[in-house]
Amino acid sequence: MARHTEWCQVRWSDMDAFGHVNNARFLTLFEEARTALILDGGEALSAMLDGCVVIRHEIDYKRPVTYGRGPIRVDCWVIEVRAASYSVGYELFNHAEETAARGLTRLVPVSMPAGRPRRLLPKEREFLEAWREES
Repeated sequence: MARHTEWCQVRWSDMDAFGHVNNARFLTLFEEARTALILDGGEALSAMLDGCVVIRHEIDYKRPVTYGRGPIRVDCWVIEVRAASYSVGYELFNHAEETAARGLTRLVPVSMPAGRPRRLLPKEREFLEAWREES
């Protein structure tokens, strides 16, 4: 399946002393794209919206991102689906449409009432597998 594309706005407050988007802000931009993808799952992912935790982030920074008019593009897709976790990949582009960063997040669905990780439900696995792309 094609990647999910989200257009995210860079804010003036995202800038560091060097005039670039601060490295920690990249995680927020990835989160915005990932959340939009999960929200597209609708009812199939409603249980996941009740509780899901990040257990790992990886980011490879390629180029700086600066403040500019208009949003920047963040593509995301599912890299791996396991019994009780999944990984999302990202590619973030600067205003010139050059790859500025690539990343990965591993997430675990959680049962909030039980306060512990849980296995993915069949409908969650089906949705995630539909967005799977080998990386």
